[in-house]
Amino acid sequence: MSGGTTGMPARAPAGRKRFWKQVQLVPQDGAFAVELDGRCVRLPGKTALCVPSRALAEALVAEWQTAGQGAEGYFTPDDLPLTGIAGSMLERIPQARDGVLESLLAYANSDLVCYRDGAQGKLAAQQAALWDPWLAWLGKTYGVAFHTTHGVMPIRQSGQDLQALGAAMQGMTDAQLAVLGVAVPALGSLVLGLALMGGAAVEELVACATVDERHQMAVWGQDTEVTDRIASMQMELETAARFNALTR
Repeated sequence: MSGGTTGMPARAPAGRKRFWKQVQLVPQDGAFAVELDGRCVRLPGKTALCVPSRALAEALVAEWQTAGQGAEGYFTPDDLPLTGIAGSMLERIPQARDGVLESLLAYANSDLVCYRDGAQGKLAAQQAALWDPWLAWLGKTYGVAFHTTHGVMPIRQSGQDLQALGAAMQGMTDAQLAVLGVAVPALGSLVLGLALMGGAAVEELVACATVDERHQMAVWGQDTEVTDRIASMQMELETAARFNALTR
């Protein structure tokens, strides 16, 4: 064959083409809607992108103003991270609140900060130094005491503690649960997710969630796949923390 890629089908650009020119914030019945060229943005379930916080609405407008401004004019959901969390707050959680709570609370029995290195050496000491203060914070804030173990054998937290934590989470707003829905899976920890929602610094929580990986890289050298994953976690959590601040 000659001509290199001659005859090969062109690869379709990723995402969707930007189709709007203007983005506006429009007050609407005590809330604030995001409109594209005079039409309200609709989420996948057809719910209007209309939020009670003006600060959040302004951030959403800025997000949509920036999306698709690249040379080819395409955008993806990754360009609209605040909109994604807002969508969870407006659609997913109201429609399946009990299921969301159950899935978040399930992390309690597999929480990262409760499983320590089985060798109980330097790594276990690092884990204790980083994680024990957050378990103490959990007890002070929510009145629960999570058990810890060394190794990978599963443990179960007490039913009384899970019930108390579940009751506290039941009283959270849809916005707070949307933040947890991002933070808890990213961190692998309900404890650290709750800490983020409580205002803990993102950098500190990322350090807690990646102590194992950073320990391994200190021994074996840098791994770009791991460092990329840590950077992605940081971005996710920064977005969640920003959403949390904008809805307060």
